[in-house]
Amino acid sequence: MDLRFDDVAQSWKQNKRKHVKQSSYATYVQLLNAYIRPYFGASGGMSVNDDSIQDFVDLSVQKGLNVKTIKDSVIVLKMILRHGAKLGAWTYADARIQYPHQAVAGAGKMKIISAGNAAKLMAYLQENLTHRNLGILITMQTGIRIGEICALQWRDIDLREGVVTIRKTIFRLWMKDGKEKQNTLVVGPPKTQKSGREIPLSASLMKILRPLVKSARGDYFIISNSATPTEPRLYRQYFYRLLASLGIPRIKYHSLRHGFATRCIASGGDYKTVSAILGHASVSTTMNLYVHPGNKEKLRCIENMLRKTM
Repeated sequence: MDLRFDDVAQSWKQNKRKHVKQSSYATYVQLLNAYIRPYFGASGGMSVNDDSIQDFVDLSVQKGLNVKTIKDSVIVLKMILRHGAKLGAWTYADARIQYPHQAVAGAGKMKIISAGNAAKLMAYLQENLTHRNLGILITMQTGIRIGEICALQWRDIDLREGVVTIRKTIFRLWMKDGKEKQNTLVVGPPKTQKSGREIPLSASLMKILRPLVKSARGDYFIISNSATPTEPRLYRQYFYRLLASLGIPRIKYHSLRHGFATRCIASGGDYKTVSAILGHASVSTTMNLYVHPGNKEKLRCIENMLRKTM
């Protein structure tokens, strides 16, 4: 038999919802509704093959869709096709897809804050220590995600051990699936199993935190200093306004995480240690996405090689 793709996708959603986090399910549904169904929805499953998937990728690139979004869409598409094969709706062999060189070349790159602007920002934060500024400072010295800093509570800081423990993250869950609509702020578990972690605090950060932790309520969120957390979207907007007021070129908040990883590696930190600090599932993620050596680091590498081999 050859069921309509839409029918199998509906069955796949019902099955998938039982086994993944809310946030993951919402992401899958968004990709399915926005990109996959408009292209494959009315098709018979047997017509979804290597050639049609490749056409979908090529057309998405032509439309200017971000390469990561295209790859994520293909991942969801393959999950649905495998589900259809299990149901006996069709046979499926893993498709081999090529992504245009120009799209892949730009993937994974992110503009990070320069060393000079990082020092300027950090100095300002220390001299103007509000709870919101403290959150940015903690991010710059630990590399945690924006959802993690928004979910961080005073009880997550252990001055005796000198560590901060990442236990939760905050995200806005938006989903429209047929008649079902959901738009809520969710405080949930970390992004992955390894995202739950302990990160050592620097001596300078410990000095700043010590008097604050002693007088704070443990169940209060740090950057709001209240029982109500700050939404990442609003905190991101505050960060952009702060950069503008300091005359620092606008970067994404997530770039602070990239910059932290890059500086750790440039300072001699090994990839495995940096990966553990960031809470990555694998070292390859750290190497491929979060380390951006500049020309100074590249030159230092070449000079070191020449001194040892010439």
